[in-house]
Amino acid sequence: MKWDKQYFVTELKLSEGDAPWTPQFDKTEGMRLITLDSSIREGAFIIETAWFLPGAWPATKGDVGTVKEHSHEYDEVVAYVGTDTSDPYDLNGEVEFWVNGQPNNLDRSFIAFIPAGVPHGPLSIRRIDKPIFHFIAGMAKKYR
Repeated sequence: MKWDKQYFVTELKLSEGDAPWTPQFDKTEGMRLITLDSSIREGAFIIETAWFLPGAWPATKGDVGTVKEHSHEYDEVVAYVGTDTSDPYDLNGEVEFWVNGQPNNLDRSFIAFIPAGVPHGPLSIRRIDKPIFHFIAGMAKKYR
């Protein structure tokens, strides 16, 4: 296979820095898959993808597994998608996601649009029965 590396990113390339609220996971819990911003490809906006894997870790991870409350100067999209092809709308897990001071408990695949300036978080994965695919996209050149 051949592709133009000017346009395609096919492996994890770390940007210039993680946000201070980024949770840490080991490979038995999940993994960042592919990221993109203007430090990786000039002119690109922010996007990050990850897998979260089944297991007991959400209940035992504690504060280190929670995205803390924050806001951005740009619009952001946050998504969690179930991977059961017989029912792709079933998240096969549960995510608690606070937006604008209000809790939201989701067990369905979702995309959330968070307008610039709206506080969001904490975000915690409460349960994972089958792998969950996650991505964020932000209309900025770097995550801040």
